[in-house]
Amino acid sequence: MIDIIIPNFGESITEVTVASWNKQIGETISRDEILVDIETDKASQELVAEAEGILTEILVQAGETVAIGAIIGRIDAQEKASQNIQTQPRVNIPVQTQANSMSLVMPAAQRIIDDHNLDPLEIIGTGKNGRITKSDALHALNIKRAGPIDVVHSTARNAAPTQSAPTSIQAPAPKPTSMQKQPHAQEERVAMSRLHQTMARRLKESQNTAAQLTTYNEADMSAIIAMRTRYKADFERKHETRLGFMGFFIKACVQALQDVPIVNAYIEGTDIVYRNHYDISIAVGTPKGLVVPVLKNCDQLSLAQIELGLVALATKARDGALTLADMTGGTFTVSNGGVYGSLMSSPILNIPQSGILGMHKIQKRPVVIDDEIVIRPMMYLAMSYDHRLIDGAGAVTFLVRVKECLEDPQRLMLDL
Repeated sequence: MIDIIIPNFGESITEVTVASWNKQIGETISRDEILVDIETDKASQELVAEAEGILTEILVQAGETVAIGAIIGRIDAQEKASQNIQTQPRVNIPVQTQANSMSLVMPAAQRIIDDHNLDPLEIIGTGKNGRITKSDALHALNIKRAGPIDVVHSTARNAAPTQSAPTSIQAPAPKPTSMQKQPHAQEERVAMSRLHQTMARRLKESQNTAAQLTTYNEADMSAIIAMRTRYKADFERKHETRLGFMGFFIKACVQALQDVPIVNAYIEGTDIVYRNHYDISIAVGTPKGLVVPVLKNCDQLSLAQIELGLVALATKARDGALTLADMTGGTFTVSNGGVYGSLMSSPILNIPQSGILGMHKIQKRPVVIDDEIVIRPMMYLAMSYDHRLIDGAGAVTFLVRVKECLEDPQRLMLDL
């Protein structure tokens, strides 16, 4: 018997949440096959099987929190499981009972069944191998709540007509009216994922800790748009990645951090810690919540290397494959709310960092250039900073430097 044990994910991780099981009791497991998804405070992880076998026990259900080192399930070795199956006597089971015994109940469905005293033998499972899913249990609950009227209609549709039945009863049953449809629940309670809980706690901790202030500016994106239009095909052909906007922003932020080093520092106790490395955190929205992976040593990367690194991090974030190493060590954060259509916002600091840049939607607006009103693609920029460490002059200088680099990207590429 092999124990499935929660491994150590890092010094700061003391407990985890079992997000979901990818295998059910009785299913065969191959070596290195993904068994269960785990959520830590910083990222989602996957546990794989150490050997072939059959999953015999699930000790911790999805949604439960356990400590590092806890046993959450057990696997019976393949050879032993095969011997047990061969030695078991064959039993003739009625077809209906056999089908019901094969209908495994998913954990979410089991809670609904237990809470509302439903009979699982009366629920038709629509999941894999006839498993009863949460939606199956909710459907059965709706039928139970419908009362005798819906049961009568269901019986009338399913019952075979008899000779004594009147002709009118043999006619097809009318389609249910809108009054007969079950209304959706007005409220639904869903447990927050561990990642979401951690994000909420850290954001509130950020507000309670730092003296946060935001300064705003805007950048004319004409030069970058023209450069992308001219070179994007050649860039993609040579580097096998698209030329996006984020690479220019990261380059601009690194230049500004080098010019205004206090923004790259942070407070520790009564000390100011200056960092001479430039690891940029990138806020990424995923189906499981907001994650902030880190692109390391951005000052040593070319524009193409930055774009390739961003694609790799975004792919890992989408697939839930980010590791703790991917999530730690950032010195400054860039958040792009423009991809969702945001025109202006005030980003919250990603502590212990002292600054965060907010990108927004590019929108054509009238601006005055050389005493003439012209239409230009403009983007509002927002920089939130810790006013305990960075004064207004430093923050404004930093943001203006970012603006200058974006509006004249040739100088940025030439490190001028």
